[in-house]
Amino acid sequence: MLKAKVNSKYIKTLFSLLEKEYGRKILKPSFDPLSELISTILSQNTSDYNSHRAFRNLKHSFKSWEILRSAPPGKIVRGIKIGGLEKVKAGRIKNILNQIYKERGKLTLSFLEKWDTERVKRYLSRFKGVGDKTIACVLLFSLGRPVFPVDTHILRVSRRIGLIPVKTDSKKAHLILQKVIPENLIYAFHLNLIEHGRKICKARAPLCSECVFKKNCKFKDKFKYI
Repeated sequence: MLKAKVNSKYIKTLFSLLEKEYGRKILKPSFDPLSELISTILSQNTSDYNSHRAFRNLKHSFKSWEILRSAPPGKIVRGIKIGGLEKVKAGRIKNILNQIYKERGKLTLSFLEKWDTERVKRYLSRFKGVGDKTIACVLLFSLGRPVFPVDTHILRVSRRIGLIPVKTDSKKAHLILQKVIPENLIYAFHLNLIEHGRKICKARAPLCSECVFKKNCKFKDKFKYI
C-alpha cells in the first residue's frame, strides 16, 4: 500500500510540477451559486463534455430557473438526457428549486455570499443529491472559498501519488486534502490535478512514462493492482 506523503515540502513539489506542466490558474468565479449548484448536479456520474452540453441545453430551453421550476418533468428530462441519469437529476433539480422558492420566495442563492463557509455547507447539505463534492464546487467556483472538491480524477491521482492512502474513500479524501493543501494553492492545485488525471494519469491506461510525477510516484510499478 502506498503511504500518504502529506508534508508541506511534498505538496509544494507536486504543485510546482503541475503548474509547470499545465500553467498558472487564477481564481475566477464561474456562475452564480444557484447556477453552479445545478451545473454540478448535472456533472455527477458523467463526463465534463456531456454535463456542459446538458447545462447549455437547460439554459437554452428554459430562459430562467423560475420557468424550469414550473416545467413538466418530462421536458426537463429531455433537456438533460445527454448527461445521463436524466430522470434522477431532473427530479433533484426541480425539488431543489421548489424548496428554495418555498423557503425564500424567489430563486436565488446569492444570500450565501454573506454566510460563513460552515453555514453554507449545512444549508446546501439539506438538499437531496447534494454531497460533499457538489457543495465544495459551489463554495470554490462560485463563492471563491478555499474548499477542495474531490471528484473521481482527484481521488484516483491523489491515491497514486501518495497524497492519501490508497484505500481512502472520497469523503475521507476531502477531509485529508482540505487539511494538507494550503488555502492559497487549493484552486490551482484542484484544476491542474484534474487536468493531469484526464490527460496522463488515466484510470485504465495511465501514461506513466509521460508523467511529471514519475520520480515521486510508485504507482507506475504496480498500477495493475489498484
